[in-house]
Amino acid sequence: MEKISRTKIVDLLKREDFGAMVNVKGWVRTRRGSKQVNFIALNDGSTINNVQIVVDLENFDEALLKDITTGACLSVNGVLTESVGAGQKAEIQAREIEVLGTCDNTYPLQKKGHSMEFLREIAHLRPRTNTFGAVFRIRHNMAIAIHTFFHQKGFFYFHTPIITASDCEGAGQMFQVTTKNLYDLKKDENGSIIYDDDFFGKQASLTVSGQLEGELAATALGAIYTFGPTFRAENSNTPRHLAEFWMVEPEVAFADLSELMDLEEEFIKFCVKWALDNCADDLEFLNKMVDKGLIERLQKVVNTEFVRLPYTEGIKILEEAVAKGHKFEFPVYWGCDLASEHERYLVEEHFQKPVIMIDYPKEIKAFYMKQNEDGKTVQGTDVLFPQIGEIIGGSVREENYDKLMARITELHIPMKDMWWYLDTRKYGTCPHAGFGLGFERLLLFVTGMANIRDVIPFPRTPRNAEF
Repeated sequence: MEKISRTKIVDLLKREDFGAMVNVKGWVRTRRGSKQVNFIALNDGSTINNVQIVVDLENFDEALLKDITTGACLSVNGVLTESVGAGQKAEIQAREIEVLGTCDNTYPLQKKGHSMEFLREIAHLRPRTNTFGAVFRIRHNMAIAIHTFFHQKGFFYFHTPIITASDCEGAGQMFQVTTKNLYDLKKDENGSIIYDDDFFGKQASLTVSGQLEGELAATALGAIYTFGPTFRAENSNTPRHLAEFWMVEPEVAFADLSELMDLEEEFIKFCVKWALDNCADDLEFLNKMVDKGLIERLQKVVNTEFVRLPYTEGIKILEEAVAKGHKFEFPVYWGCDLASEHERYLVEEHFQKPVIMIDYPKEIKAFYMKQNEDGKTVQGTDVLFPQIGEIIGGSVREENYDKLMARITELHIPMKDMWWYLDTRKYGTCPHAGFGLGFERLLLFVTGMANIRDVIPFPRTPRNAEF
């Protein structure tokens, strides 16, 4: 086969130099046609769009044609020609075809639609479907958008540890990291495991958040962000929870509550606009096949001012809804931790726009949040989105050593491993604030997918670590 340098399909479909000899490589999506001519839809992953290969059967060996089945991998040399059919302007008249990889007839991805549950069972093949090709190209673009946004604003990308001896959220649901022989554990007289002989000489876990280390960096570099995998050993089998997921956590010295909310709103609008500007083909496909209101919802977020709502006012609105007969599964009262249904009611039905909720009761928020003067509430911020509920959680951090220590004592948080965190409040403390965005939750919103397991290539959930 003549050596012609390969053109990616995404680039080929933009070309207008008809008559040129070109080479494309990719996988067969479909093959159809008559006894004289066949049409192969070929896709190489660079775009949701296929290129049509027109095959004059007279010019090709029957044995070769038999190997060109759905899923087979081909290299095609041919003439770039103007397409007569609707849909795209360029196609290829095949001159030479080489089958790089045949595809067994047990190939599970056939032309019919497949359920998301079935595709999760074959997660090693699902990126080859149109839907998952679109989702994973958008996932890449959202990562680029995040780095671009923070880089342009002068933030530094800071790598926080994946293995840690501290539990940021105080939730206790952490995966342990150990080199100990689990069949022969050394224990003290109380039956507690002795970690002296473990790799780190103490109990260690996979991180649930890079925030605490991020705060250290912000008190030196001014404005930083982390973006990496985090882990929660929570036994949740819901469409919104994963055991391994990615978090984006900026931390900013000298920021107050209103500057924090401005940053959250600007950041999320930047990401959504990036998707609209850079992922048009994939979004149009998902809008058509997955969620008919997707593009309209994304445009609305970019063009809408977010509501800034104190928790106490939010509770009043929810209580009024209940009084008027609205049924919630979970009760509403001042002091309750809002459920997703409450958050979505405020966003989708009451305000019909995103909401940043602030001033939460201190009892339902983390120890590091700065307390308000009222002694009852803290300067926490949750950004609530349509169809998702909470997409960002943030706060102004308590920078006063005595106040932070009082809260730690009150909550009985074991601080022996956290001395380094408290040092930032002793050595030149400064006001600072930050937030965490669950990357997969952002992707749920931007793709319109219904289940968080469908926006990460290989989901890790209870009793599931295949692939």
